[in-house]
Amino acid sequence: MDAPARTLATTRAAMRYCLSRAWSPLCEVPLPDGRRADILALRPDGGFVIIEVKSCARDYLCDAKWQDYRGFSDELHFAVDLDFPQALLPEDVGLIVSDGWEAAHIREAPRHPLAPARRKALMHRFATLAATRLAGLVDPTGLTERRAALRLD
Repeated sequence: MDAPARTLATTRAAMRYCLSRAWSPLCEVPLPDGRRADILALRPDGGFVIIEVKSCARDYLCDAKWQDYRGFSDELHFAVDLDFPQALLPEDVGLIVSDGWEAAHIREAPRHPLAPARRKALMHRFATLAATRLAGLVDPTGLTERRAALRLD
């Protein structure tokens, strides 16, 4: 399986894992610092979890930006597939392992609570993105027109 297919399968399994825990996941969430979280999930208690999906060792070794995600989540996890060399991953990050369909939580992530102002801003970003994506499902043309108008302003 090639890297894009592995990434997609691992992402889907991680999202299923989130849903099984009553977390509300969103994929590809732009963060205020310009980075993009693979998965940002809202827990029932109002906490945020970022899950960074890695398809292979090279994907992990070429990426130094993942540490910045701690500032935008209460927990940080990696999601990898069964073939990923887990020894590469740091011990102070949660670990979710996928078989391509389901995922299991192998290691809990240490909690590092967000500051209240950042939590509020992130909650607004999360809600706006989720609502916009839902509106786009109902009216894709309207969403496209809105995005085009925003680019012109």
